[in-house]
Amino acid sequence: MNKLIGLLAVVVLASPLVVLVGVAALVVPTLPSCGSLVVGSIPDSLSAQTLDGRTVTLDKRQLTHSGTIITIGGQTAGVGREGIVVALMAALTESTLRMLANTSAYPESAGYPNDGVGSDHDSLGMFQMRPLTGWGTVGELMDPEYQAQAFFGGSSGPNAGSPRGLLDIDGWQLLNPGAAAQTVEVSAYPDRYQNFQPVAEAILTALTRSSSTVLETSLVVFPLPAGTYTNTDSFGWRIDPYTGQRRFHAGSDLAAPLGTPIHAVADGVVSFAGQRGTYGGLITIEHTVGGQRVTSYYAHMYEQGMHVTAGDSVVAGQHIGDVGSAGKSTGPHLHLEIHPGGSRQPAVNAVDWLTAHGAADLTAATSGCLAGTVA
Repeated sequence: MNKLIGLLAVVVLASPLVVLVGVAALVVPTLPSCGSLVVGSIPDSLSAQTLDGRTVTLDKRQLTHSGTIITIGGQTAGVGREGIVVALMAALTESTLRMLANTSAYPESAGYPNDGVGSDHDSLGMFQMRPLTGWGTVGELMDPEYQAQAFFGGSSGPNAGSPRGLLDIDGWQLLNPGAAAQTVEVSAYPDRYQNFQPVAEAILTALTRSSSTVLETSLVVFPLPAGTYTNTDSFGWRIDPYTGQRRFHAGSDLAAPLGTPIHAVADGVVSFAGQRGTYGGLITIEHTVGGQRVTSYYAHMYEQGMHVTAGDSVVAGQHIGDVGSAGKSTGPHLHLEIHPGGSRQPAVNAVDWLTAHGAADLTAATSGCLAGTVA
C-alpha cells in the first residue's frame, strides 16, 4: 500500500461518482456492541486541528464513516478506545475518511457507493486497501464495514492475519498510535499518521455518547495478563508495612514488573484519573455489572503511565495504564479495589469478586465477545 505523498495528490474527487453515495452508506451499523463506546447522533460537520496546526473540517459523510469504524471497533474485543483512535488516524491519513473508488485499476469500483476517486496503485476505500495484496475483493473493499473489520483483524477479522490487521500485531498497544497505524498500512510515508491523532480523538469524543448512565458491561476480565503478576492476598486486616500498626487494607495488591499494562476490568466510564494522596496515580471507573453500579480503583501508577482521562468511555480489557510504585508503595504493583454499589460503598476482595463474576483472562478476552461472563 505504498502511497503518493500528500493526500491531495491521492484523492481526486469525481462529482459524477459522489452522487452514488446512497442512504445505506450513511447508516451506522447497529449490531450489538461488545463495548460501551456507543455512537450517538452524527453531526453535520466537525473541525479539529492536526498536530502541525492545520484545521481539518469533516462533513457528515466522513463522520458517518467514522461512526462505522467506532462501532466495529466497539464490537471487536481487544480493540478499545486506543485501537479505534489508531484506525481513525489511518483512515484520516489515507483517504480523509472517504470511501474512494479507483477507476483506473478497477472500473467496476465506480458502481459501488463512494465519495470520489483515488489513484494510488490498486488501492480502494477508507484505508486504501489493495486487492492484489490480499485485503479482499473489490466488492468487499468498497464496503466500509468490511474495511473496518479488515483493519482491526484478529480472530474475528476476514483475513486470518494475512494481511495483518491491528489485533494481529503483537504489542501494538505499546507503540505510539502513529507507529501502530503504520504496522497495518505499511506506507512508504510512515510519519504522516501521528499528525492526525488529535483529530481522531476529537472525532471519537464527539461521536460517542457521554452521560451519567453507564451501560451494562458485556465482559469482565482480569486487569493484568496471566503470568505477569503475583497476588499477595493482602485484602483485609493486616500489619501496615509503613506504620507497623494493624489496619484494614481495602485493595488486592497484584505485584508485577514496572510498566506492566493495566486493563479495565469491565466496560465503563472513567470517573477520575490523576494523583490522589497515598494512592499515587489513581484511575477509577464506573461500571454496571449484573444491573448493579460498581466502581473499580487502579492505584500507584506514575503520571506518565496513565492513558485515560476522566469522562473517557472504556471497554473491558482496554489498556488504561501501567504498573508503577507511586504514592504509598513498597514496590511496583497494582492496588485494585472493587466497590459494589459505587465508590461510597465498602470495597470487597477484588480477586474474589472477579472470580465470582467469571472474569476472563485477557488472552481469551481478545478472541471475541465472550458470552455468559457476567453473573
